[in-house]
Amino acid sequence: MTDRPDSGDTPLKRVMGPKLLLLFIVGDILGTGVYALTGQVAGEVGGAAWAPFLAAFFIALLTAFSYLELVTKYPRAAGAALYVHKAFGLHFLTFLVCFTVMCSGLTSASTASQAFAANLFAAFHVEANPLWVTLGAVGFMLLVMLVNLRGVSESVKTNVVLTLVELGGLVLVILLGFYAMSRGGADFSRVVAFETPEDKSVFLAITSATALAFYAMVGFEDSVNMAEETHDPHRIFPKVLLTGLGFTAVIYVLVSICAVALIPVGELASSSTPLVLVVKRAAPGLPTETIMPIISMFAVANSALINMMMASRLLYGMSRQGVLPGFLSHVHERTQTPWSAIVFTTVLAIGLIVLVTAASDSEAIRALGGTTALLLLAVFAFVNVAVLVLRRDRVEHAHFRTSAPVAALGALVCLFMVTPFTGRDTIQYEVAGWLLVLGVLMWGLNLLVHRKAPAHLDPERLR
Repeated sequence: MTDRPDSGDTPLKRVMGPKLLLLFIVGDILGTGVYALTGQVAGEVGGAAWAPFLAAFFIALLTAFSYLELVTKYPRAAGAALYVHKAFGLHFLTFLVCFTVMCSGLTSASTASQAFAANLFAAFHVEANPLWVTLGAVGFMLLVMLVNLRGVSESVKTNVVLTLVELGGLVLVILLGFYAMSRGGADFSRVVAFETPEDKSVFLAITSATALAFYAMVGFEDSVNMAEETHDPHRIFPKVLLTGLGFTAVIYVLVSICAVALIPVGELASSSTPLVLVVKRAAPGLPTETIMPIISMFAVANSALINMMMASRLLYGMSRQGVLPGFLSHVHERTQTPWSAIVFTTVLAIGLIVLVTAASDSEAIRALGGTTALLLLAVFAFVNVAVLVLRRDRVEHAHFRTSAPVAALGALVCLFMVTPFTGRDTIQYEVAGWLLVLGVLMWGLNLLVHRKAPAHLDPERLR
């Protein structure tokens, strides 16, 4: 097996200015998290559902500063695996980080598929039980696989359209919510009411809700893959990334305030389509109960497709470099897509949907979304440490620089958010653990079959 020939020194075309980069970042962050998990977050802390989203924003902000230093210092389309590789030089650790990012794509897409199925039934006003939602999610994942197999031409313009659809749905929630509030249809006392489940202390309720809300803030790290296609990245990236994070945080806080002011927490937490419930209550005379599920479907479908594309191509890239079995590097002759990696990741995603639903019944979206946040928080901890280690590596060009205490605090907070002390559900550790065990087994079996020294994984040649 041989790698594809290198592309030489031909640089990527720099096409993204501040506006397009901002839309890309906002579009990457917005999506399944707020559309599907607002009710689950409210179920942990009561009406103060806005607080965990705000806490998740500050945690993401700490890591964003580290990403800003690294992406402006090393403007390459490789991300966390590249930074960890440069900092520690351990190929197995680089592989684990890369495989963890791939797994986060699978769990995120599986979360999106569950949300898509729930909104699909809501759009047709069908009361679906968990089994039907699971079957709908599996069917949607097969559809994503077919689209992925045919090949998808990603473009910035397409991302702009989908971002505007996602953002439009959330703005609709906010506008209708404030309209209903102005007409006396809201209970503002719920917004500041803090209620915890009987089996959890206040601390556990806050941390578990924040761990869940953090899923709604992930996505900003994907923007580093656009560094080579951005004009003057060391100047543009910092202000645009921070603006994008701040903007989405404001949207999330406003959406959560509208949700808990209009809908009792218990009703909100039990719904798999919480924002549909909000717009229905805010404007019962408008056909929003049909429009909102369709908007939600667009938002989560975009997330699922992008994540499955990312996961399959990372798997393909690792196989092509010889660190995973060679059968994952097969490319279809006509469509020129990595069909074996696409099929393999789809099988894994469907397995996650079925197993998690069987284990946690109606909590499937929560379990899969929480697992995504768990995996990425572990990666973020390494990124925050890497930025400190790489301070000894000097570069000639100017770049953003975060403070050492901020990076250290980011590492500590991310590490803490990975631990069981946050009150995470056990199933999240089980799902994440089995996925990583699968990766290590595939790595080990590949070495055993080929009987060779450990392969060297180059993060810059994965895509």
